[in-house]
Amino acid sequence: MKKNILIAISALSLILVGCKKNEESNITKGLESIDNKISNGINHLKDTLKIKHDTIVIHDQFSTVTLNKEFTNLQGSKVAFKNILAENKGKTIVIDIWASWCPDCIKGIPSIEEVQKQYPDAAYVFLSLDKTEEAWKTAIEKYNLKGSHYYLNEKMSGEFGKSIDLDWIPRYIIINKEGKIADYKSIAADDKTFLFTLKKLEKKDN
Repeated sequence: MKKNILIAISALSLILVGCKKNEESNITKGLESIDNKISNGINHLKDTLKIKHDTIVIHDQFSTVTLNKEFTNLQGSKVAFKNILAENKGKTIVIDIWASWCPDCIKGIPSIEEVQKQYPDAAYVFLSLDKTEEAWKTAIEKYNLKGSHYYLNEKMSGEFGKSIDLDWIPRYIIINKEGKIADYKSIAADDKTFLFTLKKLEKKDN
Protein backbone atom coordinates (compact mmCIF):
# COMPACT_ATOMS: atom_id res chain seq x y z
CA MET A 1 0.00 0.00 0.00
CA LYS A 2 2.79 2.37 0.99
CA LYS A 3 4.59 1.51 -2.22
CA ASN A 4 1.50 2.33 -4.28
CA ILE A 5 1.16 5.68 -2.53
CA LEU A 6 4.79 6.53 -3.32
CA ILE A 7 4.27 5.59 -6.95
CA ALA A 8 1.15 7.78 -7.11
CA ILE A 9 2.99 10.72 -5.53
CA SER A 10 5.88 10.32 -7.98
CA ALA A 11 3.48 10.20 -10.93
CA LEU A 12 1.66 13.28 -9.67
CA SER A 13 4.98 15.11 -9.25
CA LEU A 14 5.94 14.30 -12.84
CA ILE A 15 2.58 15.55 -14.06
CA LEU A 16 2.93 18.79 -12.09
CA VAL A 17 6.49 19.32 -13.34
CA GLY A 18 5.32 18.70 -16.90
CA CYS A 19 2.44 21.14 -16.50
CA LYS A 20 4.79 23.74 -15.04
CA LYS A 21 7.19 23.33 -17.95
CA ASN A 22 4.34 23.63 -20.43
CA GLU A 23 3.09 26.73 -18.62
CA GLU A 24 6.58 28.27 -18.63
CA SER A 25 6.94 27.40 -22.31
CA ASN A 26 3.60 29.05 -23.12
CA ILE A 27 4.57 32.15 -21.13
CA THR A 28 7.92 32.31 -22.92
CA LYS A 29 6.23 31.98 -26.31
CA GLY A 30 3.73 34.65 -25.31
CA LEU A 31 6.50 37.05 -24.26
CA GLU A 32 8.40 36.36 -27.47
CA SER A 33 5.25 37.11 -29.46
CA ILE A 34 4.79 40.41 -27.60
CA ASP A 35 8.47 41.30 -28.15
CA ASN A 36 8.13 40.58 -31.87
CA LYS A 37 5.01 42.73 -32.14
CA ILE A 38 6.71 45.61 -30.30
CA SER A 39 9.82 45.27 -32.48
CA ASN A 40 7.74 45.21 -35.66
CA GLY A 41 5.79 48.23 -34.46
CA ILE A 42 8.97 50.19 -33.75
CA ASN A 43 10.43 49.31 -37.16
CA HIS A 44 7.19 50.36 -38.86
CA LEU A 45 7.25 53.66 -36.97
CA LYS A 46 10.87 54.26 -38.00
CA ASP A 47 10.00 53.57 -41.64
CA THR A 48 7.00 55.90 -41.45
CA LEU A 49 9.05 58.69 -39.90
CA LYS A 50 11.74 58.25 -42.56
CA ILE A 51 9.15 58.54 -45.33
CA LYS A 52 7.70 61.67 -43.74
CA HIS A 53 11.14 63.19 -43.27
CA ASP A 54 11.92 62.58 -46.95
CA THR A 55 8.71 64.13 -48.22
CA ILE A 56 7.59 66.95 -45.92
CA VAL A 57 9.03 69.71 -43.85
CA ILE A 58 9.97 68.62 -40.33
CA HIS A 59 10.03 71.46 -37.79
CA ASP A 60 12.51 74.05 -39.08
CA GLN A 61 14.12 72.13 -41.93
CA PHE A 62 13.24 71.37 -45.55
CA SER A 63 12.67 67.81 -46.68
CA THR A 64 15.10 65.86 -48.84
CA VAL A 65 12.71 66.14 -51.79
CA THR A 66 12.63 69.93 -51.45
CA LEU A 67 16.39 70.31 -51.08
CA ASN A 68 17.16 68.12 -54.10
CA LYS A 69 14.68 69.79 -56.46
CA GLU A 70 16.48 71.41 -59.39
CA PHE A 71 15.65 74.88 -60.72
CA THR A 72 16.87 76.68 -63.83
CA ASN A 73 18.80 79.93 -63.36
CA LEU A 74 18.90 82.86 -65.79
CA GLN A 75 21.97 81.38 -67.48
CA GLY A 76 20.08 78.16 -68.24
CA SER A 77 21.95 76.00 -65.72
CA LYS A 78 20.29 73.57 -63.32
CA VAL A 79 20.73 74.39 -59.64
CA ALA A 80 19.50 72.26 -56.73
CA PHE A 81 17.48 74.13 -54.13
CA LYS A 82 19.99 73.17 -51.43
CA ASN A 83 22.73 74.86 -53.47
CA ILE A 84 20.60 77.99 -53.85
CA LEU A 85 20.41 78.13 -50.06
CA ALA A 86 24.13 77.39 -49.74
CA GLU A 87 25.00 80.31 -52.04
CA ASN A 88 23.32 82.63 -49.53
CA LYS A 89 24.64 80.95 -46.39
CA GLY A 90 25.09 83.32 -43.47
CA LYS A 91 22.37 85.69 -44.65
CA THR A 92 18.70 86.04 -43.89
CA ILE A 93 17.01 84.62 -46.99
CA VAL A 94 13.60 85.75 -48.21
CA ILE A 95 12.11 83.27 -50.68
CA ASP A 96 9.31 84.51 -52.95
CA ILE A 97 7.44 81.79 -54.86
CA TRP A 98 5.51 83.46 -57.66
CA ALA A 99 4.42 83.44 -61.32
CA SER A 100 3.67 86.17 -63.84
CA TRP A 101 0.19 84.70 -64.49
CA CYS A 102 -0.71 85.15 -60.79
CA PRO A 103 -2.57 88.47 -60.13
CA ASP A 104 -1.83 88.41 -56.39
CA CYS A 105 1.87 87.87 -57.11
CA ILE A 106 1.97 90.98 -59.30
CA LYS A 107 -0.03 93.00 -56.77
CA GLY A 108 2.46 91.96 -54.09
CA ILE A 109 5.54 93.25 -55.94
CA PRO A 110 5.39 96.78 -54.40
CA SER A 111 5.25 95.20 -50.93
CA ILE A 112 8.30 93.02 -51.51
CA GLU A 113 10.13 96.04 -52.96
CA GLU A 114 9.36 97.94 -49.77
CA VAL A 115 10.70 95.03 -47.73
CA GLN A 116 13.89 95.09 -49.80
CA LYS A 117 14.35 98.77 -48.98
CA GLN A 118 13.87 98.13 -45.27
CA TYR A 119 16.13 95.07 -45.16
CA PRO A 120 18.74 95.48 -47.91
CA ASP A 121 21.20 93.04 -46.33
CA ALA A 122 18.86 90.07 -46.72
CA ALA A 123 19.11 87.81 -49.77
CA TYR A 124 16.02 87.72 -51.98
CA VAL A 125 15.37 84.54 -53.93
CA PHE A 126 12.52 84.44 -56.46
CA LEU A 127 11.27 80.99 -57.47
CA SER A 128 9.01 81.15 -60.51
CA LEU A 129 6.31 78.65 -61.47
CA ASP A 130 5.64 80.35 -64.80
CA LYS A 131 4.32 78.33 -67.71
CA THR A 132 7.35 79.10 -69.88
CA GLU A 133 10.87 80.40 -69.39
CA GLU A 134 10.12 83.22 -71.81
CA ALA A 135 7.19 84.44 -69.70
CA TRP A 136 9.38 84.21 -66.60
CA LYS A 137 12.24 86.25 -68.04
CA THR A 138 9.90 88.81 -69.57
CA ALA A 139 8.20 89.37 -66.20
CA ILE A 140 11.52 89.84 -64.38
CA GLU A 141 12.46 92.59 -66.82
CA LYS A 142 8.99 94.13 -66.93
CA TYR A 143 8.66 94.45 -63.16
CA ASN A 144 12.37 95.10 -62.57
CA LEU A 145 12.59 92.44 -59.87
CA LYS A 146 15.82 92.64 -57.89
CA GLY A 147 17.26 89.43 -56.49
CA SER A 148 18.27 85.91 -57.51
CA HIS A 149 15.92 84.28 -59.99
CA TYR A 150 15.14 80.62 -60.63
CA TYR A 151 12.54 78.84 -62.72
CA LEU A 152 10.75 75.54 -62.14
CA ASN A 153 8.65 73.97 -64.89
CA GLU A 154 6.07 72.53 -62.50
CA LYS A 155 2.56 73.35 -61.38
CA MET A 156 1.74 74.27 -57.79
CA SER A 157 0.56 70.69 -57.32
CA GLY A 158 3.89 69.29 -58.55
CA GLU A 159 6.49 67.48 -56.48
CA PHE A 160 8.11 70.66 -55.16
CA GLY A 161 4.77 72.25 -54.32
CA LYS A 162 3.62 69.19 -52.40
CA SER A 163 6.89 69.04 -50.50
CA ILE A 164 6.35 72.54 -49.07
CA ASP A 165 2.55 72.37 -48.71
CA LEU A 166 2.08 74.92 -51.49
CA ASP A 167 -1.61 75.80 -51.80
CA TRP A 168 -1.33 79.48 -52.72
CA ILE A 169 1.00 81.93 -54.42
CA PRO A 170 2.61 84.24 -53.75
CA ARG A 171 4.23 82.30 -50.94
CA TYR A 172 7.00 83.69 -48.76
CA ILE A 173 9.48 81.70 -46.70
CA ILE A 174 12.16 83.22 -44.47
CA ILE A 175 15.40 81.41 -43.64
CA ASN A 176 17.56 82.70 -40.79
CA LYS A 177 21.37 83.00 -40.81
CA GLU A 178 21.71 79.53 -39.31
CA GLY A 179 19.86 78.05 -42.28
CA LYS A 180 16.68 77.27 -40.34
CA ILE A 181 13.15 78.10 -41.46
CA ALA A 182 11.97 81.15 -39.49
CA ASP A 183 8.68 81.77 -41.34
CA TYR A 184 7.29 78.87 -43.33
CA LYS A 185 3.98 79.99 -44.76
CA SER A 186 3.20 83.66 -45.39
CA ILE A 187 1.14 84.63 -48.44
CA ALA A 188 1.75 88.38 -48.41
CA ALA A 189 4.89 90.49 -48.03
CA ASP A 190 2.99 92.85 -45.73
CA ASP A 191 1.74 89.99 -43.55
CA LYS A 192 2.25 90.76 -39.84
CA THR A 193 4.01 87.47 -39.09
CA PHE A 194 6.27 87.88 -42.11
CA LEU A 195 7.27 91.45 -41.16
CA PHE A 196 7.65 90.62 -37.47
CA THR A 197 9.97 87.71 -38.30
CA LEU A 198 12.15 89.86 -40.55
CA LYS A 199 12.29 92.63 -37.97
CA LYS A 200 13.29 90.16 -35.26
CA LEU A 201 16.04 88.67 -37.43
CA GLU A 202 17.28 92.14 -38.38
CA LYS A 203 17.59 93.12 -34.72
CA LYS A 204 19.33 89.84 -33.95
CA ASP A 205 21.73 90.33 -36.87
CA ASN A 206 22.58 93.83 -35.69
